[in-house]
Amino acid sequence: MRTLYKSALVPLAFAVAVLPILGAPASAQAVCGTRTALLKQLQGSYKEAPVSMGLAANGSVVEVTRSEKGSWTILLTNPRGLTCLMAAGEHWEFLKQKKAGFKPS
Repeated sequence: MRTLYKSALVPLAFAVAVLPILGAPASAQAVCGTRTALLKQLQGSYKEAPVSMGLAANGSVVEVTRSEKGSWTILLTNPRGLTCLMAAGEHWEFLKQKKAGFKPS
């Protein structure tokens, strides 16, 4: 009986966590297009330019753009070439890099 109860809670917890995301309003839909077009828009509207990028495990490229004023955007380009805006905000700051072998106390 206890196992049945626990196994019923897992899907319920998942649904409670995911449904608000899936039920997002239409205005929260993804903004996607070609990388060139999105970068041009970010440069023109926010004066943002790419500052870093990396390769995700699924083959997608994750890219951060930033303006001198601190606005930022995270873009994701999938292996098929579609680029989508994943997040954006303000007050982006670069952290000082620690030397290799640094161990916090």
